[in-house]
Amino acid sequence: MTNIGFIGLGNMGGPMAANLVRAGHRVTGFDLSAQSCEAAREAGVAIAADAPGAVAEAEVVITMLPAGRHVIEVFGTILPAMRDGALVIDCSTIDVDSARKAHEIAAQKNCFSLDAPVSGGVGGAQAATLTFMAGGATEAFAKAEPILLQMGRKAVHCGAAGAGQAAKICNNMILGISMIGVAEAFVLAEKLGLSHQALFDVASTSSGQCWSLTTYCPVPGPVPTSPANNDYKPGFAAGLMLKDLGLAQEAAQTSGAVTPLGEHARAIYEHFNAQGFADKDFSAIVEHLRAGRD
Repeated sequence: MTNIGFIGLGNMGGPMAANLVRAGHRVTGFDLSAQSCEAAREAGVAIAADAPGAVAEAEVVITMLPAGRHVIEVFGTILPAMRDGALVIDCSTIDVDSARKAHEIAAQKNCFSLDAPVSGGVGGAQAATLTFMAGGATEAFAKAEPILLQMGRKAVHCGAAGAGQAAKICNNMILGISMIGVAEAFVLAEKLGLSHQALFDVASTSSGQCWSLTTYCPVPGPVPTSPANNDYKPGFAAGLMLKDLGLAQEAAQTSGAVTPLGEHARAIYEHFNAQGFADKDFSAIVEHLRAGRD
């Protein structure tokens, strides 16, 4: 059993903390939301009065927060309360510069640290099937991997500090672009009188095959488990996709990378969110395209 502190018990963090409890660990958590704290308490997480209280006895601390500024603020708050030599794992999706700054703050306390954003959405967090993309020292990853694999099914050490965030934003830029492409194909097929199932049967077994089609098909029917069959209730909300595409464009600008499709995908999701659909699953972009918007 490991003493684990968990900061951020929302839609992703709450189920992740619950899985650690089920794995036999003692988990103490904190979140600014009383509702999130209560849900975590019902799952067996001990709730601290504040963030420092959640980490004081922890051997491992995990954070799952909205943005880089929150991570930096929380790291500055909790590190003085943590044990020297503890391991801190940030599972938030944030900009690479903030991730590297968080590593620097951890090093001042002689703590091991990883940036380890996740892929798999709320469903993956609940089912413990997430993929973790980790950046940091090899020794830190070796300490973290057994814990990560109790919240997910795969953990990849991507490189030094910030590499996990780099992998996450590159992956999600691919995802955003590919989902738009798949959605456009279904909209075109509708105009041409081709059924959803016919297009799926062809594309899923030929050169158009991709995850956005075969696992997360944006139209009802061909993949019964996709959000399209549940009124686009989010597994991964459009607002979060816009956030990740924005992070990718920030990274492209600072690094000098040319990513025209990434920028256009960001613009499409920005328009979609502005129409009031930020809380819909990102695959609902098909409805935006069907309405003739871009």
